[in-house]
Amino acid sequence: MDILTDIADLRRVRGPLHLAIGVFDGLHCGHRAVIEAAKGSAAEAGGSVVVVTFDPHPIELLSPRNAPRLLTASAHKLHLLERHLGVSQVLVVSFNRDFAEQTGEQFVESLIAAAPTEGIARICVGQGWQFGKGRSGDTALLESLGKKFGFEVSGIATVEVRGMRVSSTRIREAVAAGDFEVAAALLGRVYTVFGTVIKGRQLGRTIGFPTANLTVHSEQLPPTGVYAVRATGSGDSWNGVANLGYRPTVEGGEVKRLLEVHLFGLDGEIYGEDLEVEFVEFIRPEQKFDGIEALQAQIGKDAAAAKAVFSRKQ
Repeated sequence: MDILTDIADLRRVRGPLHLAIGVFDGLHCGHRAVIEAAKGSAAEAGGSVVVVTFDPHPIELLSPRNAPRLLTASAHKLHLLERHLGVSQVLVVSFNRDFAEQTGEQFVESLIAAAPTEGIARICVGQGWQFGKGRSGDTALLESLGKKFGFEVSGIATVEVRGMRVSSTRIREAVAAGDFEVAAALLGRVYTVFGTVIKGRQLGRTIGFPTANLTVHSEQLPPTGVYAVRATGSGDSWNGVANLGYRPTVEGGEVKRLLEVHLFGLDGEIYGEDLEVEFVEFIRPEQKFDGIEALQAQIGKDAAAAKAVFSRKQ
């Protein structure tokens, strides 16, 4: 994947450009419709598709107290764009204070100025998306600028699935409630979190259940508990069992939630590597045990329960 980190980098992309622009947190069915519109335009008219997105999420800068948990942090978003949508070129715009001061018109004009000689053929956005300082940009502005500078505009209407309006907020609510069926329907894929394997206390390996401890980059997590999971990384995939919680038996009730994954059949170290983890099925709530031996026995039962889940789903 070619990741552009400056708007000026658009000049080196083969034109004309077909841009899909948005925050795209979650890459849900609505976001996919915007990106597919750009891909369809490029297939018909020639040129290159570039997905334009922002890091961090604008609300993290503009109203941090109201910032939601992300469905897809930037690394996860890029992974999904490449793996699930076949996108090969992404412009990640740094959403900083200076950028936030730009009006919608200034932002679009910066894209036009940076475009290759063939220019911009089409800009695709969600119909209700607003952008620029004071929400000064919308599809009406894009259409006005399109007439002036010679590009087409596609404003994609809100997508509905099973009578539900697709939105990142609705998906976050479903994940927080552990409703993976609704989340998957609205996403158009199974819900996953993306994390980097870090070193923990390595207690698991001393009791026969080595675990991978994951940072999850501020992504939305389901309810605390034990889950059957499927993890993908390093060109391989594993079934496993995961504990999402505070490790009360070990830590005595640490404030920060941790995701620990025991992967069946993993042979070797994967510290520093990225894993994409799917929560396949809830097994039980997290609980505190009398000691390490009781915890060890329960982990054995949890692993057996998770393996039974995967046997049933084959």
